[in-house]
Amino acid sequence: MATLPCDLVWGTEANECLSPRLGLPQLPVVDWPETTEFEELDERHGLHWKTRALAGWAAERPFAWVDDEITATDREWVRAHHPAPALLHRVDPRHGLADADYAAVAEWLRKVRPPMT
Repeated sequence: MATLPCDLVWGTEANECLSPRLGLPQLPVVDWPETTEFEELDERHGLHWKTRALAGWAAERPFAWVDDEITATDREWVRAHHPAPALLHRVDPRHGLADADYAAVAEWLRKVRPPMT
C-alpha cells in the first residue's frame, strides 16, 4: 500500500469483513455526519446519502469511490460540485470487486497521478 499514489479508506465498516479477504490491514473509515439538512432533499433527487459527505471528506482533492449503489445522479453531482478529479465506479453487487474493477481504478490513478520520470 505504500506505493499507492493515494490514501485508502473505507466508507463503511469493512475492516471486519473485507480487509481480511483482500489482504489489507485495518484502514481508516470515513466518519459520517449525522443527518444533514440536505439528506431529505438529496434522497428526493436520487443522490446517494454518501455522495455529499465523501466529496466533503475529499476536501477538493482527487478521490475514487467504489460502491454498488453509485448512480448517474451521484456522478453528475460530483462533476458539478467537486473541483478535483473524481472516479465514481459502480461495482456489480452480484460479483463484488472483480479484476475489471481493480483495472478501472488503476487506470484512473495513472491518469490522475502519472508516474514520475
